[in-house]
Amino acid sequence: MVTRICIIGALAYGLSLNSHAQSDSVFVIRRVEGIIFDGRVDEPVWDLIPPVPMVQYEPNAGALPTEKTEIRFGYDDQYFYGSLRAYDRDPDGIRATSLYRDQIRGSDHFEIVLDTYNDNENAYVFTTTPTGLRNDAAISNDATGGTISSGGWLNRDFNTFWDAESTVTPDGWFAEIRIPFSSLRFQDTGGKVIMGLSVQRKIARKLERLVYPAIPPKTNWAFLRPSLIQKIEFSGVKPSKKLYVTPYVLGGYERSNRLNQSESRYEAQDNFQKEIGGDIKFSITNNLTADFTINTDFAQAEADDQLVNLTRFSLFFPEKRQFFQERASVFDFRTGGLSRLFFSRRIGLTNDGQQVPIYGGVRMIGRMKTWDLGFMNMQTQSLDSIPTENFGVLRVRKRVFNQNSFVGGMFTSRIDNQGNKNLAYGIDGLIRLFGDDYLTVQWAQTFDSLTENSEGSNFSSGRLALDLNRRRRRGFGYNIGTILSGANYNPGVGFVDRNDFKFVTVAPSYTWLKTDGAFIWHKIEAVGNTYVNNSDHEVLSAEVGPLWTFSRRNLDSGGVGIKWVHENLLEPFRLSDEAAIPIGTYNFYRVNGSYSIAGDNTLSAGLEVETGPFYDGWLNSISFTPRWYLSKHFQLNLEYVYSDADFKDRDELFRFHITRLRIGTAVNRKISTNALVQYNSSIDLFSANIRFRYNFREGQDLWVVLNTGMNTNRTHYMPELPAVDSQSILIKYLHTFIF
Repeated sequence: MVTRICIIGALAYGLSLNSHAQSDSVFVIRRVEGIIFDGRVDEPVWDLIPPVPMVQYEPNAGALPTEKTEIRFGYDDQYFYGSLRAYDRDPDGIRATSLYRDQIRGSDHFEIVLDTYNDNENAYVFTTTPTGLRNDAAISNDATGGTISSGGWLNRDFNTFWDAESTVTPDGWFAEIRIPFSSLRFQDTGGKVIMGLSVQRKIARKLERLVYPAIPPKTNWAFLRPSLIQKIEFSGVKPSKKLYVTPYVLGGYERSNRLNQSESRYEAQDNFQKEIGGDIKFSITNNLTADFTINTDFAQAEADDQLVNLTRFSLFFPEKRQFFQERASVFDFRTGGLSRLFFSRRIGLTNDGQQVPIYGGVRMIGRMKTWDLGFMNMQTQSLDSIPTENFGVLRVRKRVFNQNSFVGGMFTSRIDNQGNKNLAYGIDGLIRLFGDDYLTVQWAQTFDSLTENSEGSNFSSGRLALDLNRRRRRGFGYNIGTILSGANYNPGVGFVDRNDFKFVTVAPSYTWLKTDGAFIWHKIEAVGNTYVNNSDHEVLSAEVGPLWTFSRRNLDSGGVGIKWVHENLLEPFRLSDEAAIPIGTYNFYRVNGSYSIAGDNTLSAGLEVETGPFYDGWLNSISFTPRWYLSKHFQLNLEYVYSDADFKDRDELFRFHITRLRIGTAVNRKISTNALVQYNSSIDLFSANIRFRYNFREGQDLWVVLNTGMNTNRTHYMPELPAVDSQSILIKYLHTFIF
């Protein structure tokens, strides 16, 4: 078989910034034999395959690579292979900042993106570094919507089975990635499989990113967008129907403190834990996978970040539990902003993060031709006053009109053993109208046994969201959206930040994309939005103002903005025990600025400052986030947030500090420890989440997890708080058997 390499407008490295990198041509991947998987890339078969043509994505889009780079692909009946020969004239400058899995920031790396279902929306990311560590993630929504830091479309907690090996020599560094077809979900049509692929090499010290295909930097993170990547073809590959059985055993000790019956003092309660359970994964058909879980446990999941809420609406915390990660994008149903019809943290967690035991459940995910299917059903145990509950969700989507558009529906249920039930349905669609212009439509309605809908009105329990935007970072852009939310809209298995309003947002912008000079791009944007009360059409809140953002040639980034704010409080809300905002109408302005040093430097930092009037007072906020990669065995990441609110007319003052220190240590790729140490002055709590991991092999892990919380201002409360708020140590072993 002869490999046909599709070179799309960039073979001569003359990249047009207006181009769409993807073409209709297909890159046929060659079958290979004799691969010795050791990271040396010295097998003769690799030399028989032409390397793909690489160009710079940044800092100089379309320019030739400054270092010789050879990337090739091949496959056999079991594995998809990728190889890298990253030649380097300064091998001492090769960076490898970590041995800890999923920590690639600041390192040279080799990354493959695979859109396995060729749906132009979802993809898997596989990355390795000169130390051979593995990083995997899942992309949804064509890498758009939300920010990468908030995980709006990038699921960093996704993990699957695959391997990577690397070597470093005086000529550079070399790597091989091996992905089992059993870890990928794809469709076989007439003996052929079509996927999407992109690949990159990062030279960290030069802040240089090389890509194939020649994707232009037309949007943020464009090199991760499935709709822009190259089509590839395999022949004679069949989806594998392997059975994965992963039992676990867990033991540990937990101490908590509860008020005694008279509420006069706290009493310590000791609990010795002994648990056994596990997960089973198997393929029902070539394209439909089922996961079963029994006595589900998430002891090794990282603790939530401590936050302080300066608004009157609910905070949003991302999902970190592994069972809910694979193909989680199938269940994605946004209803404007952070709100969504399905939010997996509703299962097994209370609103304040307390764990509710889970008996178990089942999840099925798959694709049939142009249809996506997702189903989940979970049963939780009772806990204190919380009854046992059943959670269900059914999701379907179908590609329509073109490869970037779909319509879909969702149904959710939440039913407890006391007869209470919450049911919801939704209909949504994403339509690529033309070019880079997209229309998103979502309608959802809920039915709750504890809430009566307004007579004759379906809208009182419904929510409609429309969004029209241009997904392009050059020239004129825009985002126009509206949300209509009823007073009784309440998805029991979803997340809602606010209700009973009409919302409109308009954000025109203009972006200059530069081929030379100090900036890669910079943008001026006018952002305006308004919330209106449904009942009396009174404006509840509004913001409007200009924003300038930029990315420099050295990959530093930042922005400056000013906004005028209108807030109409119908009810007071409390910021702390010392400060509250009373009912009233407020008009004020806020000024903010941010600057971030490129994260691929061994020492980098971000700074964000905001100041100005705040309701009837003044609020200053600062966020400082330094990162230091001391060596591949040790790294530090500090996040410090300080806010100072002064309401002089009411003689109230509110100050808080939040400090988060992440410490990553690793002896090698198998033995590592990750610590998250936090201090939150608003609740006077110091906490630590320390996780030791011994990864014998993929799917076989020993975890030791220590959690502790300490009250730092005990006498401020009545009755006096205990010194130690809570404490636990858990040991968990899990082992995956593959049949």
